[in-house]
Amino acid sequence: MTTTRTVLLTGFQPFGGEQVNPSWQAVSALHGARIAGHRVVARELPVAFGTSLKVLRAALKETQPSLVICVGQAGGRAQLSLERVAINVDDARIPDNAGQQPIDAPVVADGPAAYFSTLPIKAMREAMRLAGLPAEVSQTAGTYVCNHVFYGLMHALRRQRSVRAGFIHIPYSPAQASHHPGAPSLDVETVTAALRVAVLTAVKTKMDARLAAGAEH
Repeated sequence: MTTTRTVLLTGFQPFGGEQVNPSWQAVSALHGARIAGHRVVARELPVAFGTSLKVLRAALKETQPSLVICVGQAGGRAQLSLERVAINVDDARIPDNAGQQPIDAPVVADGPAAYFSTLPIKAMREAMRLAGLPAEVSQTAGTYVCNHVFYGLMHALRRQRSVRAGFIHIPYSPAQASHHPGAPSLDVETVTAALRVAVLTAVKTKMDARLAAGAEH
């Protein structure tokens, strides 16, 4: 009897005065989907330091996933950004939804300086581009709640090497971008399609592609 494996996708609640967060809209559209024999479970995280990790850890315990992709919004970016590294620092430019604004605080006291994604991010980027979907490898996940969750995710899974995990940032939706003149956007349906490709590639790729995806600045 074959056991169906679980893919955990997370998105965030709205923040920063926005009425929606397309990260949750996109991942929730995949809730219950079957991709390459894996069942997708979507969970919404609060945009709050500390609390977001409590909700994430509960979701990890509940679903026992073999693959985890957390998704967040990075307004101003034009492509889906496959994050390479999470750093052990919270330095919030704006308060979170609970009014917290940590400055130069560690995500995990005495934790390592950084964790790298264990997703095949270069293979995922190439698969998305071949499907006509805009994607890039990013060298920074920022220092706000997205990076907080990314670092906390990798720390929680540090002893579970069989579970692959990482983070993807997405652009504004068109509705949001209309309030931010000049900002690029992607519709939620396109983001959902890209996440489906990302999950499929991550499930099927054992060793990442050896491709240049660095940055000069």
